[in-house]
Amino acid sequence: MSMEERLRSLTTELRNEGTMNIDSVNTLEIITAINNEDLKVAVAVQEVLSDIKTAVEFAYESLMKGGRLIYIGAGTSGRLGVLDAVECPPTFSTSPDKVLGIMAGGEKAFVRAIEGAEDKEEFGERDLINVDLTANDTVIGIAASGRTPYVKGALHYARKVGAKTVALSCNKNSIITEVANIGIEVDVGPEVLTGSTRMKAATAHKMVLNMISTATMIRMGKVYENLMVDVNVSNQKLKDRAISIIQTVTNVEYDIAMKMLEKANNQVKPAIVMIKTSTTYDQATELLEKADGDVRKAISMRVD
Repeated sequence: MSMEERLRSLTTELRNEGTMNIDSVNTLEIITAINNEDLKVAVAVQEVLSDIKTAVEFAYESLMKGGRLIYIGAGTSGRLGVLDAVECPPTFSTSPDKVLGIMAGGEKAFVRAIEGAEDKEEFGERDLINVDLTANDTVIGIAASGRTPYVKGALHYARKVGAKTVALSCNKNSIITEVANIGIEVDVGPEVLTGSTRMKAATAHKMVLNMISTATMIRMGKVYENLMVDVNVSNQKLKDRAISIIQTVTNVEYDIAMKMLEKANNQVKPAIVMIKTSTTYDQATELLEKADGDVRKAISMRVD
């Protein structure tokens, strides 16, 4: 099969039989058609939960042993990786160098498409070399088509280094899956607009990346109950949220929650542990260290 024939056979490149006349209907019918297709995305993601679980385990193991979670892709796929990565520091107080988003063409490609940036395998390898990739890292290559040379080259190099590798695509039996430890292939079907993978494919990938980063951070103890207890208090809005979280968990008054947050150097987790266990900041920090940052475990240690 030639490359042209293989491209035409990709699910993401097929014409959607349900939207052949979308150019001749009214606005409500257009957006109804889009919505009907979007409803299929969550179901498609559900089909690959076991593969997503493996990706979470890879990421968790890497971060716990000092490695990194690295997303790499081109175009929309690359932008989604960058978006997920840059949200981790404010949401979970991770260091900016622990979850990285790399895209073909560099940072400037995020806001303006750079033609040809995705066509060379060696560019993907080069970009991972530039961040000093090691065997402790997990690399998630993102490509809706599953065939982008930039992503293939990155994953091939990552395997050679010994890093854990995940291929995220929207086509079955994709090329990038062949070079990764595991493939997450979310079959969302043909797009509303033929080949426009910024639509269902991108939505699916955003959902998967949300799952991977969020589940990994929960495993790392950055969530207590369903609260973001490792939120980075970098502005007044986030400080108010932090105080609200402390109040919710401990049932103390606003002024007490604010005072304890300040005593805990604007860190929610030790503030909660201090209140729950009647300890000092140093004692709460020690409990959290013994519990690997898990608030629930830290509280139970003091109770025990």
